[in-house]
Amino acid sequence: MTDGGGAARARLAGLMRDEWGRLLALLVARYRRLDLAEDGLADAFEAAARSWTDAEQPANGAAWLLTAARRRVLDRLRSEQVLARSMPLLAVEADVAQEARRVMADAGERLVDERLRLVLLCAHPRLSREAAAALTLRLVLGVPTAEIARLFLLSTPTAAARLTRARKSLAGERFALPRGDELADRVGVVADVAYLAFTAGYAPSSGDAVVRTELAGEAIRLVRVLRDVVPAGFDHADLDALLALMLLQHARRDARVRDGDLVLLPDQDRSRWHHDEIAEGLTLVLPQATAPATPTLLQALVAAEHAVAPTAHATAWDRILARYDELVALTDSPVVRLNRAVAVAEVHGPHAGLDALAGVALRGHRLPAVRAELLARAGDLAAARASFDAAIALCDHDLERDHLRRRRDAAG
Repeated sequence: MTDGGGAARARLAGLMRDEWGRLLALLVARYRRLDLAEDGLADAFEAAARSWTDAEQPANGAAWLLTAARRRVLDRLRSEQVLARSMPLLAVEADVAQEARRVMADAGERLVDERLRLVLLCAHPRLSREAAAALTLRLVLGVPTAEIARLFLLSTPTAAARLTRARKSLAGERFALPRGDELADRVGVVADVAYLAFTAGYAPSSGDAVVRTELAGEAIRLVRVLRDVVPAGFDHADLDALLALMLLQHARRDARVRDGDLVLLPDQDRSRWHHDEIAEGLTLVLPQATAPATPTLLQALVAAEHAVAPTAHATAWDRILARYDELVALTDSPVVRLNRAVAVAEVHGPHAGLDALAGVALRGHRLPAVRAELLARAGDLAAARASFDAAIALCDHDLERDHLRRRRDAAG
């Protein structure tokens, strides 16, 4: 962006954050091609960056961008008429296309919100979860390709190629709102994609970053968009629980490292937690505490127990264990079993925790790391050191590996 002034840059950045998905969805509804719509909108933002100044800005920035994008799409269509006739177009309902034409004719004075169609298109079952996550960040949230590459630890050409393949795989699909169970299923896919992106940000598998804050933040923003655009009457409960879970976990990000060292939850400085995010998360999840259990709700309630405890010693581990017992009944998995064993150890002691780990099979370093901690607490230091060594050998994350080495050395 050129130096058109600080206020102009800030306004355009806000429009990119808040309006990209809405504007792109309108262009897709009108012209039925993802590539043209995306390129046209990107060109419009570049034109605004060159021409807007603090003293001279349009009153309706979103309308200006929509008009500029439409002109660029039309220019492209005129220059590639032969190619355009051979390109497979998205199938768009007549009433949606007509409304998009009307909005554009009015220069966007009343911008309808078609982002839900765009969100659900990005969650098409033809796409892998990884491709859907990258495409959703790009199309719905306007995250630049280079930033997506950085967030997912890819080279920019690799990320660009992945996005191109995802767009091509959607050519000819329907830009539509599914109904009933299909709508619920597709919303569920978007929620899964958001949590996939959040997990990639919150628990990087390699490198030296404990939290890639930007990726976790974009995943949270996606859930907010999804909650905003799902139809009236749609059950928001699980989306509320998902947002609460993310906020309650993400609120601890600044306390997870001290002087370059990993700090586990019991040792974190709770004054460094983001208490506004905790308050929002609790507001979303606590009213559901007695609602029918879902895996997302139970995980959010566990996170809430950690968030409300004034100190680590005051954590209500008995309630956490009860939630994990419910989770095992709903969705038995090695990760759930591992986390439950930690809660068992807190309530009933390390030997009971080790018993709870019996039969758990999980790839990676986390299982031997937990076993090592419980063995050390049980007084079996030789076995603890051996288990720490196994965890260190499997860990690719620099800070976690250093933490495991210190814990092994402390075991004597």
